[in-house]
Amino acid sequence: MRIKNTPRRLFYLYCRLYSQQLKAMMEYSADFYIMVGAAALTQITGFLFLWVVFSRIPDIQGWGLWEVAFMYAMIYVSEGVGSLFFEGTWRMLRLVNMGELDRYLVRPVPLVLQIFCNGIGMNGLGNIVIGGTIIGISLAHIDISWSLQTILMAIALFISAMVIRIAINLAANCSAFWIRSSGNAFPIMIHNLGEFAKYPITIFSMGLQLFVSMAVPFAFVSFFPAAAIFGKEPWSWWGMLGPMVAVIFVLLSLLILRIGLRRYESAGN
Repeated sequence: MRIKNTPRRLFYLYCRLYSQQLKAMMEYSADFYIMVGAAALTQITGFLFLWVVFSRIPDIQGWGLWEVAFMYAMIYVSEGVGSLFFEGTWRMLRLVNMGELDRYLVRPVPLVLQIFCNGIGMNGLGNIVIGGTIIGISLAHIDISWSLQTILMAIALFISAMVIRIAINLAANCSAFWIRSSGNAFPIMIHNLGEFAKYPITIFSMGLQLFVSMAVPFAFVSFFPAAAIFGKEPWSWWGMLGPMVAVIFVLLSLLILRIGLRRYESAGN
């Protein structure tokens, strides 16, 4: 009898798998507080750097302090969501190299769901809390004509940004199927490209703008959603493509995973 994976069942399984990882994580409470505190301190330090820069420079190509702070925080919030709820993507290298993927493949549970719940990065909580606070303060300092349409658009763009970030993480870590070395730095390299999206991408060369917009679309995590919400022309209409980009990259990451599984050789010699 084939088990049907309904959204309700998938959510139930995710909660059960996640709760087991959380119980294991909370056995070491000191690690929890250290990781949350370190993530929060990193964000606060970065925001203070922005504050110092904008105390000397009024704006960067038409973008003010709180608009750039919004983009900066969006990168960290998306990173926090990925770490706190989908940290398992960063353990793909171990799963592949140690043959631990075997036990996931024989379970009647979607493989991607099991990968997502393979770990919890508690530093993500600090990123979400501090990043969310900066986003709230930024929106309070920016004059936006809020309406039901604007609110719904902002929610859709926010969800799309989180999905894009998670899809990028999954696709990058699938490189473990091709790069078997224990020192696979490819996912970290892709992750670090998000640093460019903390600021208006227009300050970079056209080639880099296209790269972080199309090849690795971190710009749809921060810059384009900000442009759409703040009404920055001519980039605001690009932000409307966020949901479509999210769907495309989810499908692309799942395709890369499927292709990678064909190369998986399990454990043994």
